[in-house]
This record gives sequence, C-alpha cells and structure tokens, in this order.
Amino acid sequence: MDTGFDVAALRPHLARIRGRRAAMEALIRRWAAINSGSGNRAGLAAMADALAEAFAPLGTPERRPLPAVAAVAADGTVREEATGDLLVLTRRPEAPRRVTLAIHYDTVYGPDHPFRTVREAGADTLVGPGVADAKGGIAVLLHALLALEDSPFAAGIGWRVLLNPDEETGSRASAAAMVEAAAGADFAMLYEPALEDGTMAGARKGSGTFALVARGRAAHAGRDFAAGRNALTALAGAILELDALNGRDDGVTVNVAGVEGGGPVNVVPDLALARFNVRVPTPGDAARVTAALARITAGLNARDGIRAELHGGFGRPPKVADARQQHLQAWVGGLGDALGIPVRWRDTGGCCDGNNLAAAGIPNIDTLGVRGGRIHSDGEFVRLDSLEERATLSAALLMAAGAGAFVPPGAAGDRP
Repeated sequence: MDTGFDVAALRPHLARIRGRRAAMEALIRRWAAINSGSGNRAGLAAMADALAEAFAPLGTPERRPLPAVAAVAADGTVREEATGDLLVLTRRPEAPRRVTLAIHYDTVYGPDHPFRTVREAGADTLVGPGVADAKGGIAVLLHALLALEDSPFAAGIGWRVLLNPDEETGSRASAAAMVEAAAGADFAMLYEPALEDGTMAGARKGSGTFALVARGRAAHAGRDFAAGRNALTALAGAILELDALNGRDDGVTVNVAGVEGGGPVNVVPDLALARFNVRVPTPGDAARVTAALARITAGLNARDGIRAELHGGFGRPPKVADARQQHLQAWVGGLGDALGIPVRWRDTGGCCDGNNLAAAGIPNIDTLGVRGGRIHSDGEFVRLDSLEERATLSAALLMAAGAGAFVPPGAAGDRP
C-alpha cells in the first residue's frame, strides 16, 4: 500500500533511536530478574514499581486495582483470586488522532519455576523468563514513545498506555477495563513478540478456557463397590467426547490439558475435574462448541448418581481480518516498506488482548514487540538486534499518525 506520506520527514527524529540498544537491553535484564508470574502478587507489585520508575520521564502511571475473578480449585469449589494492578498512562487525549499502546507485564513463570535467570546465547541473543513475552516489548514501547515525544509530531497524536498483570491467564480481570480505557482510539498497538524473522500476526483464533467438574458417590471399592458412583470414569467418558470435537469444524481445537481427582485405590472416587482450552476461528464456531459442551455436561448429569458443572467460557473472541483491520495492516506494511523494515503477516491460533480490542471495534497490530522465540518455555529468547528496529517501526507509526498520515476507514480523504 502506498501510504502517500514521505517518511523522509521522520528520519532525523527516528535516528535518535540508534544507540538505544544498550538501554533497552538493560531494562530487559532488570525486568526479567523480577518474577512476575501471573499468580505472584508480590512479584507483580515489584514489576509495577519498576515500570513506574522506567516510565517516569513520560509521566506517573495510574494504578487501577482490578476485580478478583472466579477460579475453580482442585476440590471443585469456586474461589476468588486477586491479581495485580492495571497501569494506565495518558497524554493528549484531546488530540485529533488517538492510539492505545498495550501489553502485559505478567509471565507464565511462577516463583517456583526453575527458569529464573538471564543468560547470553551469542552476541545478539538473550535467554530468560519474559525477555520476549513481553518485557522486551515493553522496552520497545517505552523507547518508541520517548522518540515520539522528542519529535515535532507529538502534538498531533494522543496516546494511552495500558499495562496489565493477567494476560497469560486470559486477562479475565483486566479485559473489560482495557476495552473501556481504549475506547475512542483510532487504532491500537500491542507488543506481543513477533516471530524470529519479524513476521507479525494477522487474524487470530478465539480462545475459551473451561473446567468440567464431575461429582459421584464415594464407597469402599471392595465391600460396597456397587453403592459407589465413579466420578473419574464418568469424566473420562466426557473427556473422550471433548477430544472427538477435534476435526469436526475446520480450525477448531480442543485441548484437554489437566485432570485432577481420585485417591486411594480402595475408594470409589467421588470427584474429578478436567481443565481444557478451545480455539475457534470464528464466532459461529464458538457458538457451536458452546452448544456441544452443554450437551456433554447434560450427558454427565443424566448418569445415575453423577452431578456435573461446567465453568469458564470464551474470554478471547476471534480476531477477524475485517475491513478496518486490513486497512490498518496495509498502512503499517506500507510504512514499514518505506523504512526498509519489511512487514509480513501470518494468521495464528494464538490469542492476546488484541482479540478483545478488535471485538470492541478497535483495529490493532498486536505483535509490534521484539523478534524472539520459544516463548512459554525455558528457552525463551530475544534477538537484541531487533530492539532498535522494532522501536523505530513503532515510533514511525506514531509520528506518521501524528502528522496526519493515518486516515481511518470511512473518514474523509480515506485512501483505498
């Protein structure tokens, strides 16, 4: 797409990002040393403190407490779980163009996880918890904003930063608050990691997380076996039905990831629980899966002596490449080409907060973070040679939008 905008006007201001690699690397190392696993409230608070210090040149982030959310415990009971704060930083909300920049500061690595330290793996690679997903992305976001604020284009664009503490567990506490805070934005920029070669996510599947609890009747396995009702074997049948949903609709996957329950071998188990995740390409697929889950649960409840409860739901709607999303992707791709930073897209089964923002009508690019890989494993890495590149791309998007180069679809002067 020809953006119709001469990026030459941006280059002197983008040049200021050159030489910032060391500063960004230092932030990543410091932040990765803070364990901010989604359930580690003390670690999340420490990370929030570190972020407030780093963002201080731009202002003081507001800390918004989030509501507790329901969680199903191993004994089948539903309990309330608290999380960290949503950090919000806003500048020029009255500007003619408004953008939301968002990413999470939690990781998948809890305080007891053995993957705790950062190490070098060659001149251009750091391995460590959260270095790519998404503490590296936060560093890129911060330095892109610093470059914008040092440029003459800042006056034309207002921005709001949203940093949430629970994305890795589905943003159940923060999703509604983030959508509300992003309302009115022309587009959003999210800093999940790109692939190692820089490819970014286009359309994304939706995601639902569920827990199916089955309760039966305990009895002595030898003396009174017939009086028992085995919750574990009843649930096993339901799990097979869940697995059979794979392949019925194109792109729909059901992953049964955990089973809890049972006990001594001489007791008929009266409790069993299965945790599973569902990915769907379209809202229609989500509706069909929801109906199938209701049938499976009803089938369990129809069994003699078995009671079943289904918890959870689809917290991430599918992110569909609609006209607004395609328009934004084309504009970003054109600007990237003009800068010599080729932008490629690939649809993915992964999901993020970009799903929720897109469902709320806010088009977004959600993989503007670092180039990296092996996320959610003990080999997670970031390519350090991507830091200045990715910050340059984001700063260019912000500056160009501030210069009036981004025209939302349907607005006067919209380009095809």
